[in-house]
Amino acid sequence: MNIKVGDKVRFLNSVGGGIVRSFKGKDQVLVEDADGFEVPALIRECVVVGEGNMQVHSTTQPKTQAPVEVKMAEPEPDPQDLPIIETREGERLNIYLAYLPVDPKALTDSGYEAYFINDSNYFLYYNYMNRENNSWYSRSHGVVEPNTQVFLEEFGKEHLNDLERICVQFIAFKKDKPYALKNAVSVELRLDTVKFYKLHCFRPNEFFDDDALVYPVVINDLPERELLVSSAELQQAMQEKARVDRREPKKVQKKPAADGILEVDLHINQLLDTTAGMSPADMLAYQLEKFHDTLKSFATKKGQKVVFIHGKGDGVLRKAIETELKTKYKHYHYQDASFREYGFGATMVTIK
Repeated sequence: MNIKVGDKVRFLNSVGGGIVRSFKGKDQVLVEDADGFEVPALIRECVVVGEGNMQVHSTTQPKTQAPVEVKMAEPEPDPQDLPIIETREGERLNIYLAYLPVDPKALTDSGYEAYFINDSNYFLYYNYMNRENNSWYSRSHGVVEPNTQVFLEEFGKEHLNDLERICVQFIAFKKDKPYALKNAVSVELRLDTVKFYKLHCFRPNEFFDDDALVYPVVINDLPERELLVSSAELQQAMQEKARVDRREPKKVQKKPAADGILEVDLHINQLLDTTAGMSPADMLAYQLEKFHDTLKSFATKKGQKVVFIHGKGDGVLRKAIETELKTKYKHYHYQDASFREYGFGATMVTIK
């Protein structure tokens, strides 16, 4: 690339640019930024946006009083006028949403930032929405340039529930050049908002220096599709599964005696073959339904002991079970099950 001292350049792989003041070795230049600092940069990572013999200012006083010609600083170029650097892989759409904590060291109280990442050679008209009841609410919209990430919004923990169901729509195009036609995209996603409370869920990534939650929207032109199931459809699927399971041939097993101990494993992967389309709240509701059904079926067997295996985990299911026992089954006795057999992951209930 033919770069001369005095040329105005823009950095390709980082924000900023400035005036070339000198060369450093064979492959580097010193670029004076807007604050007057000289920044080293690789020649191959610079693009010329303004040519000319810019004068280097001297810090010494002139020896004569000859008039000095003052050159006005060139105006900053419009970003839309800068050349678009295209890549071969950028001909396919790769679009992401990213979420970062504002203060990772104080995650309990921190808010979050949301970003739209356009990793392609296309401009995108986009609309970022969340679902409220049966309607959609636009949170951010506009045009994002190729190979660019844009800030969408900052929000607090009190708004996390609003983001469980989100949707991204966009149209891809190029300016002043031919391009391959891309279909208009509309992708609905379900965010696991529990992850926003766990620092380890924010992972290293290729887009930010800080850890982030990154959700793919489109990968290699293919939109991400998540199975979204209504509560009515979910209930119907559960009923159909129960009928199929009941009709499957199985060995005859005797029920435990009244003084025996019945084990019921409430881990969701033991209750359902798949949890696709289910939120944490949906899974918890199904686990509690199994808990209630079990106690109801043994309500007449006084003295029957039932061990509910809920696991240690985050303690959400355990606390929910204890709440149900304290409010709806006050006359039943319950305690931690054998530590040797179950650790802290089970509760034993005695039917009274």
